[in-house]
Amino acid sequence: MKRLMNKIAIVTGASRVNGIGTAICRELAKEGADIFFTYWSKYDRQMEYFIESDLEWPQQLMEEIRGLGVRCELMRLDLSQPEAPSALLDQVHKKLGSPSILVNNATYSVDVDFRSIDADILDAHYGVNVRGTCLLMAEFARQIEGKHGGRIINMVSGQDKSPEPGNLAYVATKGAVSTFTKSVALELAPLQITVNAVDPGPTDTGWMSRDLKEQLLPKFPMGRIGEPADAAKLIAFLASEESEWITGQIIHSDGGFW
Repeated sequence: MKRLMNKIAIVTGASRVNGIGTAICRELAKEGADIFFTYWSKYDRQMEYFIESDLEWPQQLMEEIRGLGVRCELMRLDLSQPEAPSALLDQVHKKLGSPSILVNNATYSVDVDFRSIDADILDAHYGVNVRGTCLLMAEFARQIEGKHGGRIINMVSGQDKSPEPGNLAYVATKGAVSTFTKSVALELAPLQITVNAVDPGPTDTGWMSRDLKEQLLPKFPMGRIGEPADAAKLIAFLASEESEWITGQIIHSDGGFW
């Protein structure tokens, strides 16, 4: 029995072949959910791990998801724009209907230390990781209030486990998402909307060099580095009715990474 039949899921940031967003879309679709995902290739092009096949990937992913027997739509969206959350939800309602699952996977991350951090770098991180994510959660809840319950799953990166020097803007903004998750979960619980966050730990999505993998591997007691599917499986559970009693949690699904 598929756990997400007749559900509509929004997944932000599914623009890369090897990304976690792609794995999430696949896993939710396999469980029967209709998928609406966003992508923003302009950001990915700036990254060292960018590959040319990523440019055509959103369209290919949409066709792949449709091949699983569910509906799928996509939207090119810059979540740093203030109007992005309402524009996204308007399109979801028009093309698929009222969503009950929101996965905030899109993120902005550029390594900076105290010597290089400045206002522009902080604002770029804040625009996507805090403002875009938090406003999307609020708008999602406002639009389904009084209609049906829902599931919100945010992606974080273990800021509550250990410090991350050299990544100051990212940890500051992702830490804000963790705090927002815990508080908004209490506000939305009476509406039967759960809110949780997932920390997948270091995940091999194409950004790791061979040297970095060798450095990280001993820190994984399970004997391997995390893969996108690991996070996607947990998210599918949190999106299902089976997780109705779990809310306000930061779940470290990282294979025991230390």
